[in-house]
Amino acid sequence: MREAARRAAVSPGAPFRHFPNRDALMAAVAEEAQRRFRAEIEVVLGQIPATDPLARFRAFGLAYLRWAMRNPAHFEIISTGRYFVHGSSAELTRDNAELVALTERMLADAAAQGLLRSTDLKRIQIAGRALVYGFARMNLDGHFPRWGVDEDEVERMAEEVIDLFIAGIAKPAP
Repeated sequence: MREAARRAAVSPGAPFRHFPNRDALMAAVAEEAQRRFRAEIEVVLGQIPATDPLARFRAFGLAYLRWAMRNPAHFEIISTGRYFVHGSSAELTRDNAELVALTERMLADAAAQGLLRSTDLKRIQIAGRALVYGFARMNLDGHFPRWGVDEDEVERMAEEVIDLFIAGIAKPAP
């Protein structure tokens, strides 16, 4: 908030005067962050044919990671309950449900095409979410240097980790 106020050339308390409480302000910030995230996801998915659900699932995961790495403050606010009660925003609740449904559809399409090793789509979906969330969280929390990963390697590693995951869920070609 301080940074946003500084950029707007107003006092740190000024943004709070436009909202009934801190939760409402933080929800508005999260809603805007989520809109930006959704827009980026839509652009990326628009470049991948709907007929290739695994490529779309991969692209979704990579877009998530890249967005989180470029927008750590926005990632933080939309991914944790530290700043406000997420259920208090109907817009965020709806958007999150739509994103979950989108990944469900991609995996269902992949399963219908016989592309997956497992038919347990919920477990694949949760594992994928855990992977991208955990990777983004490790980046945000500064873990990679402790693992011997330089900052300039993180994005390439993100792509490699996503590719390992996709290889693990994909049925081998005959």
